[in-house]
Amino acid sequence: MPASERPRRRVIPHSPPSGATAGTAAEIGSETNPAKKIGKILGPGFITGASDDDPSGIGTYAVAGATLGLQTLWTALLTFPLMAAVQNICARVGMVSGAGLAGVLREHYPRPLLYGSVLLLFIANTINVGADLGAIADSVDSLTGVRAVWLVVPVALGILALQIFGSYRLIANTFKWLTLALFAYVIDAFIVRPDLFETLRATVIPTFSLGPTYLAALLAILGTTISPYLFFWQSSEEVEEEIEMGRTTRESRQGATPAEIRYSTIDVNVGMAFSNLVMYFIILATALTLFRAGKTDIKSAADAAEALRPLAGDFAGILFAAGMIGAGILAVPILSGSAAYAIAEAFGWRYGLETHWSRAKPFYGVIALATGIGIAMNFIGINPVDALFDTAIVNGIVAPPLLVLIMLAARNPKVMGEQRIGPVLAVLGWLATIGLWLAAVGLAYTAIAGGRGG
Repeated sequence: MPASERPRRRVIPHSPPSGATAGTAAEIGSETNPAKKIGKILGPGFITGASDDDPSGIGTYAVAGATLGLQTLWTALLTFPLMAAVQNICARVGMVSGAGLAGVLREHYPRPLLYGSVLLLFIANTINVGADLGAIADSVDSLTGVRAVWLVVPVALGILALQIFGSYRLIANTFKWLTLALFAYVIDAFIVRPDLFETLRATVIPTFSLGPTYLAALLAILGTTISPYLFFWQSSEEVEEEIEMGRTTRESRQGATPAEIRYSTIDVNVGMAFSNLVMYFIILATALTLFRAGKTDIKSAADAAEALRPLAGDFAGILFAAGMIGAGILAVPILSGSAAYAIAEAFGWRYGLETHWSRAKPFYGVIALATGIGIAMNFIGINPVDALFDTAIVNGIVAPPLLVLIMLAARNPKVMGEQRIGPVLAVLGWLATIGLWLAAVGLAYTAIAGGRGG
């Protein structure tokens, strides 16, 4: 076909920021100190990965280890490439389009589906906020022996104040430091002294079972590691990073240089690897202690922390509880914030943690509402742990169709211009999509067949 007759593909322009603004690819490339360079590369992707290990996720992994031993250890190798691909795709959409995920879907795909998705996302995230705030209080109780539900209020208000009044850079740096709390679970696993051969075999040789307990654990792990709130948070934070650099208009943010994409890929992959590493060591530690001791009736991460103390020593139990406090404080603002990003962009409101609260009142109102309902859950008799079952169902409904739209957007030249995702990300992304559809069907089957007690 002659060149003049070929369909023209839109090239999204790219405008680099003026000056040596913080976080630019040029600044990262010129950094000679390895430690500082790593610190500058790690950003939204690393924080997103760490936030995936929130107290409800930690509880999922602990229950899997306590009830099934090492049988689910191999899932860390399965979920890593899938979740890394999904988050890289979400990051790429945000970087190249210059808008968050909800904004992109609003422009190019059916709005009723988007509105329904973000409403369900808000419900699921709010339940998670309540559960995570309760887990923080339970962890303090585990450490001190003092009933600490009253701590939910000052902790939640402190987090809310940081979101409303703190600058984006302060918030991002705070989140980076909070990720260190998750190393407690790596240390915990070494305290229990795992057998190297047994651990390696369980890691690389998958164990399959059609038993309801195993299937429920497998579906819960998949649903916990690939959660809808991560999709919105990842893409929106890529936009926030660019705004913080000085790219305040949509046009100036559109497109990405090869260096920017490369550093973003490193950031996301390290974040997802860290998330899976924490998951791996939680399953390992609880399998070698709680499962072997026959303590298979735990229902939450707080139960696991309490049960670990007599089996692996006080230090292991303290580390488990302390890690959960840090994880909860990290996850709560990301859960409420991702819901606010999704709703604000879906309805065309002004949004952003870098935006002053007086100019984005609906955005910050969503954050405050989710936090307020989460606080109330801990005082009005709603059991957050039981409510997480409903959250899993909601996420199972939201994630599969949402991921289909994400995959379509990432390959859409109207969204991505000539910087559409390549075949590797496309294949892995569709595999993750299929996996989530199968998980949704499996979750529905287990719920219908066995009910909540099955």
